[in-house]
Amino acid sequence: MTQPSPDRRSLVRGSLAATAALTLPAVPLAAPALALSGRPSARWGVQSGEVTAHSALVWTRSDRPARMLVETSPSETFRFGTRRWYGPLLGPATDHTGVTALHGLPPGTRIHYRVLLADPADPRRTSEPVAGSFRTAPALRRTGVRFLWSGDLAGQGWGINPDRGGHRVFDEMRALDPDFFLFSGDTVYADGPIQPTAVQRDGRVWRNLTTPEKSKVAETLDEFRGNFRYNLLDEPYRRFQAQVPVIAQWDDHEVRNNWYPGQLLDDPRYTVKDVDVLAARARQAFGEYFPVAAPAPSPRAQGRMYRVVRHGPLLDVFVLDMRTHRNPNSPGRQDNDPVGILGAGQLAWLKRELSRSRAVWKVIAADMPLGIVVPDGAANFEAVAQGDPGAPLGRELQIAELLRHIKHERITGTLWLTADVHYSAAQRYAPERAAFGDFAPFWEFVSGPIGAGAFPAGRLDRTFGPEQAYVHAPAVPNLSPDEAPPHYGEVVIDGDCGELTVRLRQEGGAVLFSQVLTPGRVGQ
Repeated sequence: MTQPSPDRRSLVRGSLAATAALTLPAVPLAAPALALSGRPSARWGVQSGEVTAHSALVWTRSDRPARMLVETSPSETFRFGTRRWYGPLLGPATDHTGVTALHGLPPGTRIHYRVLLADPADPRRTSEPVAGSFRTAPALRRTGVRFLWSGDLAGQGWGINPDRGGHRVFDEMRALDPDFFLFSGDTVYADGPIQPTAVQRDGRVWRNLTTPEKSKVAETLDEFRGNFRYNLLDEPYRRFQAQVPVIAQWDDHEVRNNWYPGQLLDDPRYTVKDVDVLAARARQAFGEYFPVAAPAPSPRAQGRMYRVVRHGPLLDVFVLDMRTHRNPNSPGRQDNDPVGILGAGQLAWLKRELSRSRAVWKVIAADMPLGIVVPDGAANFEAVAQGDPGAPLGRELQIAELLRHIKHERITGTLWLTADVHYSAAQRYAPERAAFGDFAPFWEFVSGPIGAGAFPAGRLDRTFGPEQAYVHAPAVPNLSPDEAPPHYGEVVIDGDCGELTVRLRQEGGAVLFSQVLTPGRVGQ
């Protein structure tokens, strides 16, 4: 495949020095088989996800085969109301990871949990408990909602830097006490090796923690798993996971830059050339290292990424998969495109679920932006937009069909959240400015990166009439998190009046931009 000119997806700027790898003592880097004395251990931490009013998933990883046990309580001390949940046997088939489903939880409640690992041969031999907590979704509308979103972690060569305390933005986000974190793709960079050092534009040396699996592009299942384990070496990230539930989606870098189904690679770094093989391994590792639920009991739905997570009367989150079902990247000028970026099945699902939703706000969590032009080489395009400001063509046809459906079904309260482009922006789409005008106005908010290289802003495609209300991006590509502090977004829904406030934030506490939206008047 023709590679693009250096941009946010492919560039690792600066020279790389061959120094010894750094380690983080809090988490052992040895394989579990090398450390089997004593009791099992869950030193890779815990996390929760897919939290609703009455259910949640709890995740952990063991250092050896073990039975996962979860105890829950309304009390941080576990002195009353404690329940025990028996989870799966964790073994090599899942890289010793596992998820336990909790059901029958009280709504709108802080749930404290602790994970224990029991030796299968002697259940009395259990690990030290590892604690976490989450808040279930509210049952009543008057209870407000707060959540955060961002994407793009440990990319472009900027990994976990102990000199700056790791990814310290996660401690800052944790202090905001959100109900959940929407991890908007590029949760790992499986195609981005992390070297011990990199040189920043200002000449300073950036030091990275490194591991063997992060020393090359991921091809084997264990190398993909190693990319997720790499992120867990970061203490602020582990603390954040223990307190803030995650809704995780994927984009391209969980597999390989700009990939699409059926692609055959000409990248010399890869001995495995079939992207579908790489994607299957990456999908398995993703499911092992995030608490992601199968969206339906049907066997056909197993492994499906797109889903809706309902968070009480105020909010439904529609998590899209704009990677697995897309057609090949192309110039995007075709006037008939039934596959598009979502695939026919996902588009039908999204239209149906939006029509069924009774939530005041319907967040469409997209792993790629709608109106920002994202090139793939000299002639092809990676996202929806292809730079032609006229009537919809290519993948834009599918988005036009969706926007028309939202208008004609009178679906209110929709807004789009995304990451991917490594800068923050807010754009309002309006039919009076658009070449295609059969839709209701809406907002799209972009945030990121959470811990990767920052890049200049891309240009807008005018097909759907976007107007950029705000943009925060560097003038030069691939600035480190020291030079361009991480970005994340915050959404707060007022339980009394239903107003939704979006804030684009930057590490250090700064609010870069704020926009208040009124229920039923999105885009006004």
